[in-house]
Amino acid sequence: MSDAPTSPSPATPAESPSDIPEVAVGTNPRERRVSRRIGAIAESATLKVDARAKALKAEGRPVIGFGAGEPDFPTPDYIVDAAVDACRDPKNHRYTPAGGLPELKKAIVAKTRRDSGLEVEPSQVLVTNGGKQAIYAAFAAMIDPGDEVIVPAPYWTTYPEAIQLAGGVPVEVLADETQDYKVTVEQLEAARTKHTKVLLFVSPSNPTGAVYTSEEIRAIGQWVEDHDLWVLTDEIYEHLVYDGADTGSMPVLCPFLQDNCVVVNGVAKTYAMTGWRVGWMIGPADLVKAATNLQSHATSNVANVAQRAAIAALEGDLSAVDTMKAAFDRRRKTIVAMLNEIDGVVCPTPGGAFYAYPQVKGLLGKEHGGQLVETSADLAAYILDAAEVAVVPGEAFGSPGYLRLSYALGDDDIVEGITRLQKLFA
Repeated sequence: MSDAPTSPSPATPAESPSDIPEVAVGTNPRERRVSRRIGAIAESATLKVDARAKALKAEGRPVIGFGAGEPDFPTPDYIVDAAVDACRDPKNHRYTPAGGLPELKKAIVAKTRRDSGLEVEPSQVLVTNGGKQAIYAAFAAMIDPGDEVIVPAPYWTTYPEAIQLAGGVPVEVLADETQDYKVTVEQLEAARTKHTKVLLFVSPSNPTGAVYTSEEIRAIGQWVEDHDLWVLTDEIYEHLVYDGADTGSMPVLCPFLQDNCVVVNGVAKTYAMTGWRVGWMIGPADLVKAATNLQSHATSNVANVAQRAAIAALEGDLSAVDTMKAAFDRRRKTIVAMLNEIDGVVCPTPGGAFYAYPQVKGLLGKEHGGQLVETSADLAAYILDAAEVAVVPGEAFGSPGYLRLSYALGDDDIVEGITRLQKLFA
């Protein structure tokens, strides 16, 4: 598979709508089949890899997919039971408020207080169709054409696309494995311009699993405050932090930012509910109201049955979450140890989430199986064809020379998949 990077580098900033020339008068409307804005969107690289792996499996090939960030556990029974009950209640067969069920907003407020210590009001919450919509809505509400958003790289593929759809310019700041994939204040300051409006901050990180310490978060938060910027912090992996790391939520560690901070979260990763599509954004009431207005015209309310399931998830205890976390921790140690046994691969130990992000530059510029492999995209394609193992190349995350492997799959599949790689590059 060969996925091009999903956003430009700072040296070649994305065009803002004002930079795009107007369509020439007299151009045949039928020749302009897809709008330029939508035509510029790249397909999600992670979903593309996952779809390819599933298609090959359907053909009977024994593909092991490390592509999608999706827990292999079923949604806990008590959550499913709540959804079944909701299906039978006619009140859930109707429209409900676009911003989310009041009961779910109340549960999100209580959950946020419990898990991160952040105190918010229901008016500061918008329930969305998954975390992706929360990210899109937040950037759409914050950004005007030409505004720059600093995006630490490696980054999840959706962030630059959401920024550009909002008319903004993603400005990448790369942190490699020598700095544990974490950007510094000095790097952020070097990327800041008079057009900078927002810092995107993600900890634990997808794709690297990097976790910022409380001290690092406070330093970055103070930099944001010093320059009167906004910050969007994605906390979707908040419960998947290992080794007792000292970390926290930015608006809690930096309370002075709360009026200029948006928090994005959801039930997908914590409760194995990726297919239920329930996320949310938390922020200042005026910004949330604007994003709610957008959603009222885009999708209206999130499916009520899924919202009722989310209420059960958030109001339940975290025992099922702890069980899944223990399994991810075990798998984390296994995959890192096995990857580091491959000559030419360097895999740091991730501090959170459920991804390994090995550096594979030692495997590039060489012939494998009679073919020259020059890029990590080439390498991912070769691995899929030769070993029937699906991984995502670093090009998808703005970081060529790396691969992302999700370890949110069974222990036996992890061992089998990495064993195939070990044999392939022996």
